[in-house]
Amino acid sequence: MSNTTRPAAAGAEAVQAAADKGLAGIVVADSNVSFVDGAEGVLEYWGYDIRVLAEHSTFEETAYLLWNGRLPTANGLQAMKAQARACRFMPPEIIAALRNMPKNADPMAVMRSAVSMLAHYDPESEENTAIAHQHKACRLLGQISGVVAGYERIRRGEEPIKPRMDLDHAANFLWMLTGEDPEPLAARALDQYLLLLAEHELNASTFTARVIASTGSELHSAITGALGALKGPAHGAAVQEAMVQFLEIGSLANVEPWFRKSRSEGKRVMGIGHRVYKVRDPRAAPLMKNVEMMVEATGERQWFDIARKLERIAAEDPYFQQRNLSANVDFYSAPLLYAIGIPVDSFTCMFAMSRIVGWTAHVYEQQADNRLIRPLANYTGKHQTPWTPIAQRG
Repeated sequence: MSNTTRPAAAGAEAVQAAADKGLAGIVVADSNVSFVDGAEGVLEYWGYDIRVLAEHSTFEETAYLLWNGRLPTANGLQAMKAQARACRFMPPEIIAALRNMPKNADPMAVMRSAVSMLAHYDPESEENTAIAHQHKACRLLGQISGVVAGYERIRRGEEPIKPRMDLDHAANFLWMLTGEDPEPLAARALDQYLLLLAEHELNASTFTARVIASTGSELHSAITGALGALKGPAHGAAVQEAMVQFLEIGSLANVEPWFRKSRSEGKRVMGIGHRVYKVRDPRAAPLMKNVEMMVEATGERQWFDIARKLERIAAEDPYFQQRNLSANVDFYSAPLLYAIGIPVDSFTCMFAMSRIVGWTAHVYEQQADNRLIRPLANYTGKHQTPWTPIAQRG
């Protein structure tokens, strides 16, 4: 063969001639966990509309739904809460490891390392049975929140705080972070944030977790990989960039000048636009209500007002209108987390605290009907390149 490209092979195993970048539009798995319709702005967990869940449910009840495929009875929910609360304690070796982390480390990198280490102290780490998966998912739910709160306190020069058994998940996290009884509205707002971000079909981090699970590897490996994917600025870290943007704007009067300058320089408006949604993200409105709730509780409305004005200005801009670019989940997550008192560089960790539920649900689904995920590449290089002796190479 000559030193030229060769056309794609024919037959059942052939790669499509022109691969869609990023697997856009390619279906790679059957799933019951969640449904996304980007054109209509729909997100459902096991058939339940996210807006209905946001109005009526809680994060812990939603975790039960995602793990079991049905809403719990009152007794079932209490049993799940009791199990989850018993899983909140972390091995002392992990606390010691957090103390030894650099105080300027990226919190997501700390979380990624901690989850990998937690496998060493989980008695069912290498078991892939259904019951072992349930136990490990429950432990990770509690332990990840402990890692976020514990590392934040350590890097501030404070001691980690033990969890409480009388508080729901969100309220307990705020207790471990601050050492103070959580303000009810703040706990409710955080609970709703966690509910809204718990699951979102085959996003990059969830797909990563399923790929790892398809190899037969165990849950901690799958979640460690998912955290690595979430850490990227094109995925989970976008919420941090949104808040950096609001801080850069600084005042309500500067919103429009900042927007015009950013547009003239070709900069992105973080939190506007989504890979899937071509209308407003269905999670944006419930998150906006939560920010309003925090405004009512704290009286601090600066960042909410900036976000709301920026969204309105962008919605009136022809560039955004022509491309169907609307507010996504990050846009109102950022001022909400900031109002609660979460450090900006830990925003992505909060995303992971929520998405651990969806990740573990998908890993279980993958393991229940597994086949190794092994896609093909559309090779665009040369074939049968002739060998050149080293002395003759230029």
